[in-house]
Amino acid sequence: MVQTEQITFYSHIYSPYGQRVHIALEEANAAYTFHSIDWRNKPAFYTKEVNPVGKIPAITYGGPKVDPEQPSPESTKLRESGVILEFLADLFPDSGLLPKDPVLRAKARLFITVVDGQFFEGFKGYFFIREPATKLIDGLDALQKQLPATGFAVGERWTIADITIAPFLACIFLLLENDLGVYPAGDGRKTLEILRGEKFARLSKYYEDLKARPSFKAAWDEGIQITFWQSHPLLKRE
Repeated sequence: MVQTEQITFYSHIYSPYGQRVHIALEEANAAYTFHSIDWRNKPAFYTKEVNPVGKIPAITYGGPKVDPEQPSPESTKLRESGVILEFLADLFPDSGLLPKDPVLRAKARLFITVVDGQFFEGFKGYFFIREPATKLIDGLDALQKQLPATGFAVGERWTIADITIAPFLACIFLLLENDLGVYPAGDGRKTLEILRGEKFARLSKYYEDLKARPSFKAAWDEGIQITFWQSHPLLKRE
């Protein structure tokens, strides 16, 4: 499909949810304008005219191409990364962001359900709430069990299922490698050893494949991520 409408993408480079949308835009070869939003001090125009909930990411679609801080009332405003991913998959059907086969489409959505449910609970609990690593490891195990023997989440084609998990896997490995989180000092590297062990060989290969994707590289800057998470108030140990 030839793109005929403008897309303005509002996010922040740190946000895993924003990175999902960034990756999808790159995969679709979409023409878009990026506008950074300060997540700690969101500008008034953003909550008034783009996303009344205030969260990032969001996009405007259609209408005239204007200053991102003066979005056109003619444009459609969309929020929530999962909704935007589905929208982009529909908007750019030739991108393969969702498979044409209905069984594979269902499998992609099931994978996303595991990511946003069991996996995310473990991620949040371990890094931000001082819960033991068990829930994180169980969530990653559940995710690994959804993977085919080779390729990506639902086969050889990269889809929104892979986009949904990619930033979070990258964040997990970055935080563990740098021992960042509210867990006891040193525990992160012990957890990292488990994830790099034989039990998670398939997940490790999958993660390497995700990192090699050009669209992922466009959305992920490890140096910036380390600096951000090192200063994040929610990761400060008592």
